[in-house]
Parts: sequence; structure tokens; C-alpha cells
Amino acid sequence: MKLLNDSSIIEIAKKVIDIELETIINLKESLNSSFVKAIEILGSCKGKVILIGIGKSGHVARKISSTLSSTGTPSIFLHPSEAVHGDLGMIDRNDVIIILSNSGETDEIINIIPYIKFLKVPIICITGNPESTIAKNSDVAIDIKVKREACPFNLSPTSSTTAQMILGDAIAVVLMEMKGFSKEQFAKLHPGGIIGKRLKKVYEIMHKGEKIPIVREDMSIRDAIIEITSKGFGATAVLDRDGKLVGIITDGDLRRYVERRGDLNNGSVKLAMTTSPKTISYKDSVADALNLMEKYKITVLLVLDDNDKLVGIVHLHDILRAGIF
Repeated sequence: MKLLNDSSIIEIAKKVIDIELETIINLKESLNSSFVKAIEILGSCKGKVILIGIGKSGHVARKISSTLSSTGTPSIFLHPSEAVHGDLGMIDRNDVIIILSNSGETDEIINIIPYIKFLKVPIICITGNPESTIAKNSDVAIDIKVKREACPFNLSPTSSTTAQMILGDAIAVVLMEMKGFSKEQFAKLHPGGIIGKRLKKVYEIMHKGEKIPIVREDMSIRDAIIEITSKGFGATAVLDRDGKLVGIITDGDLRRYVERRGDLNNGSVKLAMTTSPKTISYKDSVADALNLMEKYKITVLLVLDDNDKLVGIVHLHDILRAGIF
């Protein structure tokens, strides 16, 4: 094994990154009508998008397929070797095929193209060789413009697979925009893990009803202390006589009140409360609630309905218990 000093290791790594950055920039500048046509075909697809690739391109194809499926475009991966042993049956006339092949001359893929064309399924090719056999047999060929691989021998797929991956992400995101894919739809496709949890709605974790700490603005400071202590949120909402939210009293507000007045036995809620408290809609995501808490350095949010009526309270501890942080 060749021994490398620290500076040599860093230098080689930077060179690889520079080569791949060059590839990405070239890819960005080369986007043209072929990409637009591919998006139009994919946007009108009534079936699923089938990704085909082998070797490193196959691994990238699996990832692109997964990204498409998770962002509102049904997709599967088809291995070309398995295709000739029965998996061609998964292709439907309403589908669209995306082939990944940097050389455009992959034998295993060329062998199945006649069968795909027999089904009259649109073929989109992502390749580094627009004059290749696969490109010429495709309805659209997108040239990823790879001048060289990052491999020192210019052999191992590196820059080319990076370009394929990024182009796949670009396709997925454009299709998301076209379809108006929403956070709500995203959450339904990601019920597990941190992503799904962060996209939960506030109403799913908030405390409501009698659990909400509430005092009226004409009540005493002592009443507020009792309410804060009994409900355990470190704060209480303040409502006016009509039940409208007009403020909040936190532990911090009580400390500041003592500093100003020096007495908790006298005085009304009005004198201690903070007006215009931070609130959130019950329909917002838990991630939105967490972002607000982080932005304003607070641990509790009051939750309002569509008519600005107080319907709940959510604490940072609720988010932590849900495993969202």
C-alpha cells in the first residue's frame, strides 16, 4: 500500500471534488429542450416510472426510483438481467421507462429495448453518449456531459454517477412542483421515522380541553400562579371576558413582575402578562412548532383554530416525547 502524508490525502480528495463540481456545473449549463421533453412525458405518465440500469448506474437508478416514489411519482426499479427472465411483465403500456447508461452501449439493456419498444412505452435515456445505441433508440436522450471520471484512470463511474443522481433529483423535484405535491401528501408517504414525525400536525400532540391553563385578564396574579402550577406547562393563557386570547403569563413574566413590583400577593393578571403571545395553528406541522420555539427561544405555544380561538397548548416536552427532535 502506498503511504500518503496528510497534505497528499487532502489534495487528492479536493481534486476529486473539483472534478465532480465541474461535472455538476456542466450538467447545469447543458439542460435544454431534451430535459423539458422528458419532464413533459413523465408529467403525463398515467402509470409508473420504471428505472433501468446495471452496475453503478443500477444503484443510482434504484435511488432515483425511490426518490420519485416518495415524492408523488409511482416508480419501480427493473434489473435488465431479470427483465429477460420474466420481469418484463411488470411493464404496462401506461408506463414510462428511464434508462441510465453512461456509455449507452450496455448489452443487457440493448437486448431488452426491442421488447420495450414493442409495448410502445416511451423511453428516456440518461447517458454520457448521445450518439450511442441506447440513446438513438430512445424517445428522449439527456446528455449528462461528463468530460472525465474522478477516478485517476478515468474508468470507475464517479463523476457520471454523480451527474445521474443529481439529474434524477432535479426530475423528481420538478415533477413535485408540477403535481403540486404538498407537505401533507409527503407525510402520508413517510409515516415512519423522523420525517413522518416532524410532519405530524400540531393537533395530534397538543393538549386540549381542561388541560389548557387559562385565566381571565381580570383575575389576580395569585390565581395565575395556581393555574400555572396545577397545569404544569410553566405558563398560562390569558383570555378576555369574551374568551378571546389577549396574552400569556410565563414563569419568566412572574419573575419580571416581582422585580418591578416586588409583590405577588397583589395585582391583576393584566400587570404581569405578555400581550401578543406566540401562537400556532392547529393545522400546522410539529416541525413548524419546533421552528417557532427555536426562533423565539420559548418552550410553549398556544394553539388556535381557524377563528383564532384558543383550542390547545403544546410544550417542547411534547415534541421531545414524540421523538421528533
